[in-house]
Amino acid sequence: VQLQASGGGLVQAGGSLRLSCAASGRTFAGYIMGWFRQAPGKEREFVSGIRWSGGSTYYADSVKGRFTISRDNAKNTVYLQMNSLKPEDTAVYYCAAGSPLTELRAARADYWGQGTQVTVSS
Repeated sequence: VQLQASGGGLVQAGGSLRLSCAASGRTFAGYIMGWFRQAPGKEREFVSGIRWSGGSTYYADSVKGRFTISRDNAKNTVYLQMNSLKPEDTAVYYCAAGSPLTELRAARADYWGQGTQVTVSS
């Protein structure tokens, strides 16, 4: 199983980035695809999730209204559109797959990809 995250970078506060997570190696029907982040000195935290089947979406309170998660089933890819970025969004962002939602909200998942750095300057 591979989860390949990309799209991170350096952006000014108020700017936007779109992260991508390309999934391969198994079918993820029944899983929730999630985005997580870990800032220096902090624990990894749940950011957003989307059910591979059905497409229900979930967000951490800190990103609601600014981030949008989506998926393209044909490309086996999950996206995280991040708008109105703030310096406190600076972190390494990871994509992962797991279930149920309570596990993902606790930053636990079955499969993890490598991280991509997002840096928001003030």
